[in-house]
Amino acid sequence: MRLYPSAAFLAAFALTAGFAQAETTLSVLLDGNAETIAAMEALTAAYTAANPDVTFSIENRPGGSEGDNLVKTRLATGEAGDIIQYNSGSLFQALKPAQNLADLTDLAAQANVIDSFKSVVTAEDGTIRGIPFGPAMGGGIYYNKKIYSELGLSVPTTWAEFMANNEKIKAAGKVAVAQTYGDTWSSQLFVLSDFYNLQAVVPTFAADYTANKAKFASTPAAVTSFQRLEDVFKAGYLNPDFGVAKFDEGVRMVATGEAAHYPMLTFALGNVKQNYPENLNDVGFFAQPGDDASKNGLTVWMPAGLYIPAASEHQDVAKDFLSFVASVEGCNLMIGANGATGPYLIKGCELPADVPPAVAEMLPYFQKEGGTAPALEYLSPVKGPALEQITVEVGSGIRPAAEAAALYDQDVEKQAKQLGLPNW
Repeated sequence: MRLYPSAAFLAAFALTAGFAQAETTLSVLLDGNAETIAAMEALTAAYTAANPDVTFSIENRPGGSEGDNLVKTRLATGEAGDIIQYNSGSLFQALKPAQNLADLTDLAAQANVIDSFKSVVTAEDGTIRGIPFGPAMGGGIYYNKKIYSELGLSVPTTWAEFMANNEKIKAAGKVAVAQTYGDTWSSQLFVLSDFYNLQAVVPTFAADYTANKAKFASTPAAVTSFQRLEDVFKAGYLNPDFGVAKFDEGVRMVATGEAAHYPMLTFALGNVKQNYPENLNDVGFFAQPGDDASKNGLTVWMPAGLYIPAASEHQDVAKDFLSFVASVEGCNLMIGANGATGPYLIKGCELPADVPPAVAEMLPYFQKEGGTAPALEYLSPVKGPALEQITVEVGSGIRPAAEAAALYDQDVEKQAKQLGLPNW
């Protein structure tokens, strides 16, 4: 005799199964950039399609120091949720990762991750705490190709050539350089992107700086990085609303030709694709030039990382999702969401042949021997938290470059002591 379940049992089972479809919800804390959101939405949708019992609750945090403080506070209080997206390198170190983040050293997907990324998400105890989210980035200058063509300009390989281009652009009645100090973090680019040039002059700067043997204020090439920011302000090259304009507006200006240049990281190309796709081919990119054309190269930022807070109650599920992100499939989903904005650090993940012009102009730096150098924050754990406020002051004509370098040295000292570094 064959037994069949009763109608009541089937109803109860259906109800239980309905609940099971969403038995785990992972909370994710992200920055609010359009390309970050697009990539995460693509990844979470694909993961939930394959794992219907897992859903996601996504929260966007502010950028800059406000966002930094939010992440640190949430981690300290055990309220950071299940997954956070945050910087790698020195800002990662400031999170006290061995204390606040889950150990991902034994995550099987680490075999897919290129070693250069692992080094910038390794805690002080030698354990790996993150996986890459997004592509490696260059720090440099976006330019509007139509304006360059109209005015007969060439891509500069020295700072003097860059300033000469700006003068011609200003003379033509156009905004030469968009700046967006309404998002204070964006004010740092002329200083941070100049590190390739600083290192070319002082190769030992990163190690000496970490060991408290070198200072910005007493290293002329380091003061020059602040001077670049002061120079473009004094020359009157900026958009009139530079003090309140936001990152999205800077992207719009260079994409649509409202401005000729925008100093920024190459992740912003995802924003162009999301919001101004018709202008994607109008945007080019070059490394921030220094004083020697023979030493022209690109300062490189590692991708942000995805991390699991130590207080997460769903670590096993979160680790499985991170393994998916660190796969070729996950990588391809990110490329599909935002296009190819730079090289991904997942083995086997290849960029398509038809990359946008800005990416095509960036890749040769990676292909040239000595054509790139990591940003200082990946060579040293020391980065002062007040840099973005200091650079706003320099870029607004409030504080001269030399004074800003000295002030930043004071800011850095506080951070180094908090990290317990020797010689400080």
